[in-house]
Amino acid sequence: MGKAGRDWMQIYAIYGTDEWQTVAFLSFHASIFAAVSLLLLLYFVPILDFCHSLLPGVPLPAIRFVVGFTGSVAALSALCLMFAAGNVLYSSVALRWEMAQRMVASVPDWATVRTALDVGCGRGMLLNAVAKQMKKEGSGGRVVGLDRRRETAVAALRRAWAEGVQEYVTCREGDARRLPFPDAYFDVVVSAVHLSGLGRMAGGGGGSAAAAAAERGRGLGEVVRVLKPGGVGVVWDLVCVPELAQRLREMRMEEVRVSDRVTAYMVSSHIVSFRKPTVASVEAQQPLDWRATIV
Repeated sequence: MGKAGRDWMQIYAIYGTDEWQTVAFLSFHASIFAAVSLLLLLYFVPILDFCHSLLPGVPLPAIRFVVGFTGSVAALSALCLMFAAGNVLYSSVALRWEMAQRMVASVPDWATVRTALDVGCGRGMLLNAVAKQMKKEGSGGRVVGLDRRRETAVAALRRAWAEGVQEYVTCREGDARRLPFPDAYFDVVVSAVHLSGLGRMAGGGGGSAAAAAAERGRGLGEVVRVLKPGGVGVVWDLVCVPELAQRLREMRMEEVRVSDRVTAYMVSSHIVSFRKPTVASVEAQQPLDWRATIV
């Protein structure tokens, strides 16, 4: 965070969090468990006497153990829930910003980049990180932020104004499984915590695992399709990294790299980067229609 020159409060002031409902839910239940444990601690003896009066046939040591055990479980539950709420908040603000910087750093040469795409731009953290890099390089290019909800795309564009990179950013509505762009259009395509959700989006999340994997494959195939030969793709994912890396190798992408593990939202996550083969290597290895390789 220090390298980026931002603290998490500055980031939160611009981007907020799209996980506030989860944070509120966890914090609310943590406060309930904390209140229960505190009451049992402060009024242990009166509660013990009350329980013994209700259950006179139960030995007092047994009641003491149950009440004490209940207080301990409530206190431990409160700590776990507060930790979970803090982890979700950190992951959706500070860590997400840090991962955006790491994803930008995965592209070796931004000086040659004129067109970039952020698939599932959301609040615009990664989108604006790309735009800032373009601005730093003095590029005349643009980065397109695509989100399936129009209002989200519009909000991301407003944040680009707040970051002072509006001249480098365009946002639009669209589906990652059917990108509204021609083949070989972008020098760089990035996506943060979006492709793994495509399976849940299909059919309201009620489909089979195979159907969900097929939807993710379509999204990844679209990322490859819109990349120019020699272009770079960078994907940050929480749960489907082995699957995505394997699919990229099956499509014979070059320089497929998986980063070290980073804990985000209390699960393991990785950044996967790759390069699309040049036209010469494509002709030698596989057909030009990248979608033909997607199941």
